[in-house]
Amino acid sequence: MERSYDVVIVGGGVMGCSVAYWLAANPDFTGRIAIIERDPTYATATTALSVGSIRQQFSTPENVQMSLFGAEFLAGVGERLAVDGDRPSVSLVSGGYLFLATEAGRAVLEANHRIQRPLGAENVLLSAAELAERFPWLNTEGLAMGSLGLRHEGWLDPYGLLHAFRRKAMSLGAAYLKDRVVAMRREGGRIAAVTLAEGGEIACGMVIDAAGPQAGAVAALAGIELPVRPRKRFVFVVDCRTPIACNQLVIDPSGVYFRPEGRNYLCGLSPPEDQDPDCEDFTIDYSWFDDEVWPVLAHRVPAFAELKMLRAWAGLYEYNTFDQNAILGPHPEVANFHFINGFSGHGVQQSPAAGRAVSELVIYGGFRTLDLGRFSFARIAANAPIRELNVV
Repeated sequence: MERSYDVVIVGGGVMGCSVAYWLAANPDFTGRIAIIERDPTYATATTALSVGSIRQQFSTPENVQMSLFGAEFLAGVGERLAVDGDRPSVSLVSGGYLFLATEAGRAVLEANHRIQRPLGAENVLLSAAELAERFPWLNTEGLAMGSLGLRHEGWLDPYGLLHAFRRKAMSLGAAYLKDRVVAMRREGGRIAAVTLAEGGEIACGMVIDAAGPQAGAVAALAGIELPVRPRKRFVFVVDCRTPIACNQLVIDPSGVYFRPEGRNYLCGLSPPEDQDPDCEDFTIDYSWFDDEVWPVLAHRVPAFAELKMLRAWAGLYEYNTFDQNAILGPHPEVANFHFINGFSGHGVQQSPAAGRAVSELVIYGGFRTLDLGRFSFARIAANAPIRELNVV
């Protein structure tokens, strides 16, 4: 094992591998890269357990721009991430998002629409009557409006994207180490070295925290408090006796979502803040489906009254408790410690843009593709949150 790397990336999920790819693929970077991943099987990784969706319907302009960049990247992912002529596929499905709103939520959809459209997002606002005409399987009772994505929205195979980033980065020279960072040696305003559970100490020029739900714990090794916590989410796979002609990911005003998955459907609901503790186990609470998810589904889509649950899984969000938005770039006092954390459920779709952004900060000391400066750690120190209204 090399005893020194120019960049050490802690976490080999989609974010860490994206950064490694963008660094290694840039001819302006000639340093050595190490990706430290504790579980190369990814059995409980956030990326692998994600629903893997992509949308531009956000309330924060930078989120819209990041996901548009992601959509364009995914459209050419086979060519971009090919290794020795082997072109990866991420099984991209262009289905679109359908956000539904009551009268109380109409103003938010309209305001978001005014932000999204000038940035290049293609969506349309639909009245309740237009929703009923376009989606006859939908019960529009209580609805005032919907926002439908027309292009660059849908879902993909998140593990496929992770594997493609990882394989490409390694083909370009990035080292992939199965290990765990257990300590960091800090010398004044920089991290001089990291200590691995099995590999001992390795010197580093820069550390990038890409540890997903464990990002807060990794930052703590550097003496940094990071407001990113592991939060558990359930995904339920259900069968509907009467198929519906739904090709969208639908978000009810309650927050319950569903989308097709082959002949079946995926669905779920994020809990309210006061019922969402830090968690690192993967136990499934099936009563959450029975009591909170299914009643909403059955009301909104009458055919769903006869759903049959087939299976379920639990995964962890890297939840930014400060404002549910990404945290990107260097720490103001530990300049060689960079963040790529806190995506709160929209990380897979934003991984191409976020990885490129952090690589630009490492190589050039500033953003070149998208200006994502609002997502710096400085806003946390200044207690200036950026509120994202469209968190699913």
